[in-house]
Amino acid sequence: MSRVTRVRTLRTPQRPSLIWVELETEDGLTGLGETFRGAPTVEALLHEEIAPWLLGRDSAQIEAISRHLLNPYVGFNGSGAEVRAASAIDIALWDLAAQRQGVPLYIALGGGARMSVPVYNTCAGYAYNTTGVRRDIGADDRSAGPYDDQVAFMRDAGALAESLLSEGYKAMKIWPFDIYAPATGGQNIGLADLKAGLEPFRKIRAAVGDRIEVMCEMHSLWGSHAAIRICRALEDYGVFWAEDPIAKMDDVHGLADLRRQTRTPICGSETLGGLRAFRDLLAADALDVVMLDLAWCGGFTEGRKIAAFAQAYARPLAPHDCTGPVTLMAGLHMALHAPTAIYQEVVRASMATWYQDLVTALPVVRDGMALAPAAPGLGTALTPAFRQSAGMIVRESGPATAGSQAGKPADAGRKPNGGNAD
Repeated sequence: MSRVTRVRTLRTPQRPSLIWVELETEDGLTGLGETFRGAPTVEALLHEEIAPWLLGRDSAQIEAISRHLLNPYVGFNGSGAEVRAASAIDIALWDLAAQRQGVPLYIALGGGARMSVPVYNTCAGYAYNTTGVRRDIGADDRSAGPYDDQVAFMRDAGALAESLLSEGYKAMKIWPFDIYAPATGGQNIGLADLKAGLEPFRKIRAAVGDRIEVMCEMHSLWGSHAAIRICRALEDYGVFWAEDPIAKMDDVHGLADLRRQTRTPICGSETLGGLRAFRDLLAADALDVVMLDLAWCGGFTEGRKIAAFAQAYARPLAPHDCTGPVTLMAGLHMALHAPTAIYQEVVRASMATWYQDLVTALPVVRDGMALAPAAPGLGTALTPAFRQSAGMIVRESGPATAGSQAGKPADAGRKPNGGNAD
């Protein structure tokens, strides 16, 4: 046995939506996990509900731990705080398992279906999804640098496509319709706004033709009538998929009805937690592409079962990341392992800047392909400098002293800047 001896969480005011989890075990290993949204709520759940149960348990029994954490009495339907907390724990447990075997995590899952996977660039900016504040590009927005791709796709999507091709990217994702949803609560989109939202797609095709694939992100902002109108209009531009087109992506009948009415492929959904939601959508023939986020769906334990459903229904798989570097590394391992995986999402602005400050290693991307990591486990860890960054909040649950009984949690304490808890 290799029992869990300590649960540690870290979060920082600079990235308030993110939380990292470290699990220490009695054999001296540390596993790393991550999740996104509601970080203080997830932190409280991890230390007050999960840690007292988890401490002292065998970290190798991942399936049993996953089944317990993903079946709370409430909070199991979708990516609620319970599922997000369970996801972070599960990622850390698989990191431990692979480290213990001395192999990369995708090998611990059963091996790779491939040794590299294509990436697509989500055209976000440098601080996208990190402040908790929505960013819609208006007339006054200015680019913060060469990779502020959200400004770029709203200003000159054709030039952006050329930039991506020059760096080896062969696919990109944009969301020019988002700014038109608030006017009607997403229930309608007028013809003028529809044509304006299509303009970036037109510019891309005019600039680079068919040399790049383009995905349309719809961020679950739309009712069925507007979603159908947008998806039909996108048919003329050969869009690779329309992602999360309707407001609730567990609406099986609504999504299946939309898919019947358009030739644009439907992708979903990073927002779903657990296996059952994906089973229901696939059984209803409501999806063309399965997207999952390992930090939201239940981690690797649930994620590989979702991947198996995608394989059984002959649907491609595309792991999500627009949140944090650990989720990106986890998604890459899943994309290497899963037989039907076709893409791993990346954000070049994040990979070129703040992701590098947080972790010791990131995916190596060459000519539009992410290469298989060689290091054991996830192949990355939090950097010492990040641990000591200003305002860092560290909270731990574990034995009060070295001689305390394993599995008996001490009172969880908060530690600013990596100091010792009182």
